[in-house]
Amino acid sequence: MLRIYQNTYRRTARKAVVYSTKVACCNHSTLCSITSHPRRSQDHGTGSSSYNGSRHEEFLLSGNPARGWQMPPPSRGYGMLVVRILRGALKLRYLVLGGAIGGGVSLSKKYEDWKDGLPDFKWLEDAMPQGERWSQFSRNLIEVGSLVKNAIDVAKDDLKAKTTVAALGITTDESRKKYEKLQSQVETLQTEIMNVQIKYQKELEKMEKENRELRQQYLILKSNKKTTAKKIKKSLIDMYSEVLDELSGYDTGYTMADHLPRVVVVGDQSSGKTSVLESIAKARIFPRGSGEMMTRAPVKVTLAEGPYHVAQFRDSDREYDLTKESDLQDLRRDVEFRMKASVRGGKTVSNEVIAMTVKGPGLQRMVLVDLPGIISTMTVDMASDTKDSIHQMTKHYMSNPNAIILCIQDGSVDAERSNVTDLVMQCDPLGRRTIFVLTKVDLAEELADPDRIRKILSGKLFPMKALGYYAVVTGRGRKDDSIDAIRQYEEDFFKNSKLFHRRGVIMPHQVTSRNLSLAVSDRFWKMVRETIEQQADAFKATRFNLETEWKNNFPRLRESGRDELFDKAKGEILDEVVTLSQISAKKWDDALNTKLWEKLSNYVFETIYLPAAQSGSQNSFNTMVDIKLRQWAEQALPAKSVEAGWEALQLEFISLMERSKKTQDHDGIFDQLKAAVVDEAIRRHSWEDKAIDMLRVIQLNTLEDRFVHDKQEWDSAVKFLETSVNAKLLQTEETLAQMFGPGQMRRLTHWQYLTQDQQKRRSVKNELDKILKNDTKHLPTLTHDELTTVRKNLQRDNVDVDTDYIRQTWFPVYRKHFLQQALQRAKDCRKAYYLYTQQGAECEISCSDVVLFWRIQQVIKITGNALRQQVINREARRLDKEIKAVLDEFSDDEEKKGYLLTGKRVLLAEELIKVRQIQEKLEEFINSLNQEK
Repeated sequence: MLRIYQNTYRRTARKAVVYSTKVACCNHSTLCSITSHPRRSQDHGTGSSSYNGSRHEEFLLSGNPARGWQMPPPSRGYGMLVVRILRGALKLRYLVLGGAIGGGVSLSKKYEDWKDGLPDFKWLEDAMPQGERWSQFSRNLIEVGSLVKNAIDVAKDDLKAKTTVAALGITTDESRKKYEKLQSQVETLQTEIMNVQIKYQKELEKMEKENRELRQQYLILKSNKKTTAKKIKKSLIDMYSEVLDELSGYDTGYTMADHLPRVVVVGDQSSGKTSVLESIAKARIFPRGSGEMMTRAPVKVTLAEGPYHVAQFRDSDREYDLTKESDLQDLRRDVEFRMKASVRGGKTVSNEVIAMTVKGPGLQRMVLVDLPGIISTMTVDMASDTKDSIHQMTKHYMSNPNAIILCIQDGSVDAERSNVTDLVMQCDPLGRRTIFVLTKVDLAEELADPDRIRKILSGKLFPMKALGYYAVVTGRGRKDDSIDAIRQYEEDFFKNSKLFHRRGVIMPHQVTSRNLSLAVSDRFWKMVRETIEQQADAFKATRFNLETEWKNNFPRLRESGRDELFDKAKGEILDEVVTLSQISAKKWDDALNTKLWEKLSNYVFETIYLPAAQSGSQNSFNTMVDIKLRQWAEQALPAKSVEAGWEALQLEFISLMERSKKTQDHDGIFDQLKAAVVDEAIRRHSWEDKAIDMLRVIQLNTLEDRFVHDKQEWDSAVKFLETSVNAKLLQTEETLAQMFGPGQMRRLTHWQYLTQDQQKRRSVKNELDKILKNDTKHLPTLTHDELTTVRKNLQRDNVDVDTDYIRQTWFPVYRKHFLQQALQRAKDCRKAYYLYTQQGAECEISCSDVVLFWRIQQVIKITGNALRQQVINREARRLDKEIKAVLDEFSDDEEKKGYLLTGKRVLLAEELIKVRQIQEKLEEFINSLNQEK
C-alpha cells in the first residue's frame, strides 16, 4: 500500500511541474516547446490517470479547442485526492527551490565567462552622447520600450482569448464564426495600421529628399552668387558677328551701306570653294552633291577659338558636336533644309543669309560668307533668272570696299574656262583685297603643265591681281573622308610632290589650308582695325540725323518699334474682349431679340402667318399654324437662332471697337491691325454644335403653350403684332411706290413724270381696287372671271395687258389690303383679353393672329435668354481664345506685322532703333578691340 502511495505521489509531482511550466509560458505569451512527457506508470492501477494527463498536455500544447480535456472520473475518493495534492505540493517545493539555486549558480558562472570574453568597450564612452543628447536618447528608448510593451500586451490579450475559448471547449459553429470574425477584424486593423505607417514613412522620405535637394540648390546659389552677378564676357569675334547680323536685317532709306569687313568666298560651281571653307573650319559642315548645285543661299560662318569643336545656328539653341558623325549628319541635313526653305516662288537661289558659328581649338577668328557657285549654263530644273541672280548676289557682296575676296579656282580645269576671275577683276581691279586660291592641285599635277601652274601661282597667267596666291588640296574625292584625313593627305602631297619641290616654283608658305587660314585671318583683322572706326562714325551720324527727324515730326511720342506697338495693340484688343463680358443682361437681351426677329420675321410672315390668315377660317388658321410652327422648330429655327446670336455677338464686339476709337487716348496707328485681328477671329469662330440641339428642345416646349396667361402679355403681343404689321406694311408701300410711280403732289413739286409701265400699273390698280372694295374679305388669288373682267375693262381704256401682268400688280395691292385689315383686327383685340379668356377659340372677335404672335414672342424671349447665357458663359471666352490665337500667329509673322503696322512713324522708329542698336554694338566692339591691342 505504501508503495502504491509513493508511485502516485511521484506521478502527481511530475504532472504538477509540467502544468506549472505550461501555465508560466502561457502567461508570458511565449510558445512552450516542452516535448517531454511524464513517464507513464507501468502499474495497472494508474493507467486511466496517466492517459488523462497525456491528453491534457496535448491540449495545452496544440491550443485546439476541438480536442477538449476530459475530467478524471469521480470514482476515486476525496481523501485520496487530498493526500496526493499535499504530497505533490511538498515535493514541488523542494524541486523548485533546488532548481532555482542550481540554476542561479550555473547562470552566474556562465555570465562571468561571457563577461570575460567581451572586448574592451571603453572607447564607446567618447562616442556615446552626453548631456542633453543622452537625455533625448534615453527618452526615445523609453518610448520605444512602451511601444513594444503595448504590442506585447495586445498579443497577450489575443493569446488569452484563444486560450479561454479553448479552455471553455466551445465547439459550436456560431462561436467559431464569431471568433473568426473578431480575428479577421484584428487582422484588418493591423493591415490598416501597417499601411498608414508605410504611407507616413514614404512621405517622410519624400520630405527628406526635397529638403536635401533644396539645401543643395541653396548651396549652389550661395556659391555662385558672386559669379552670376558678373556679366558674361563675349569673345571679340562673337561681338563682331552680332554686329554683322544686325546689319544683315538693316534696311534704310539713307545712302548708308554695310561696309564692314568679311571674307567673301566666290568661285565657279564645283570649284571646291565649300571644301576650302570646311578645311578652314576643320569640319565637313556642308551638304554634298554629285555635280548639282548645293549652295543655294549665302551662308555666313563665324569662326572662333574654343575648347570644344561645336557649331550652332544663330536662331537656334542646339549645339552640334563636330567630333561626332551623327551630329555632323544632322548639321548637314539642317543646312540643306534651311537652304531649300529659303528658296520661294519658284526661284533656285535666295538672298536670305543662313548664319552659323563654328568654335573649336586652333580655329582662326574670322567671318566668312559662302556664296552659290557661278554657273555658265543653266539646267532645265533651274529658274530662268538663276544665272543673273547669282551674278548680282556675288557682285553685291564683292562691291563692299572692305570685303576680302577669297577667289577659288579649280586647278584641274583650264584657267580659260573660269568665270569668277572676270567678276573679281571688275570689283577689285587692283587686287588690294583679293586672295587667290588654286584647289585640286593633286589632280593638276597629273594634267597640267608645271610652268602653267607656276604662272598661275605667281599671278602671271591671269590679268587679275591679288594680295597672295595659295595652293591647297581639299581631298581625294571621297565623301566619307574626315577633315583630319584630308589635311594629312594634303601635307603628304606637298611633301612628296615633284611639282612643288622644284626650286623657284612656289614658296612653302603658299601651300596647305593651314597657311591659307592664317593669311586670311591676318588680313581680315587688319582690315577690321583699319575700317571699324570709320563705320562707327558713319552710324553715329546716321543716328543723330534720325533722332533729329523724329523730334521734329513726333515731339511728344516715344520711339516705339513694331514689336512694342503690336504688344500695345494686343493689350487694347484683349481689354475690349473683357469689356464684352461686362455688357448688361438687358442690353444683350435687346440686341439678341432684335437680331432674332430680323432673322425670323420674313419666314414668320411669308410661310406661317400670311398663308394661315388667308386660309379663310379660324380653325384652319390654328391647325396650319401648329403644323408649320412645329416643322419650323424641328428644322430651321434652331440654326437660324444660332446664326442670329453669332451676328449679335459680332455686332456688339465691333461696336465696342468702334466706340474705343472715339476716346481721347485713341491711337489710329492700331486701327488696321485691330480690324484684321477681329475679322480673322470672327472668321474662325463658330458657335458650339450642341447649342442647336439644346435650343430645339427649348423652342418645341415653348411653342406647345397656346394660351396667353395674363393681360400684360396680351397687350405686349398686340403691340408686337401691330409693330410687325406696320413694318411689313411700310415695305409693301415702298414696293407700290416703285411700281406705280410718284403721286401727283410729288410730280408737281419735283417735276417728275410717270413712265409708260407705271401708267399701265395705275390703270390695273384702279380696276383691282374696285374688286377689293366690293369684297373686303376677298381671297388672296383672283379667279379666271375676275381676270377676264379686268382685261376687258382695261381694253376699253386702250390698255392692253396679259393675266400675268395683272397678277403681278394684284400681289402687292392685296397684301396692303390684308395688312390694313390685320391692323384693324389688332386694334379690336386690344380690349378683348377677358373675352378671350372666357370664350377661348369661340371668341366673337378673331384674335388668333394675336395668339400666334404671342407664341412667336415667347419663343424669341426664351431663345434670346438661352443665347445670352451661352454668350456670357461660353462664346465670349471662346472668342477670346480665338483672338489670342490670331494675335500669337500675327506676332510671329513679321511680314504681316510690317503690312498692318505701317506709316512714317513706324518706319522711322524702326530705323532709329536699328541704327541705335548697331551703333551701340559697334562701340562695344571697338572698346573690346582697343583693350585687346
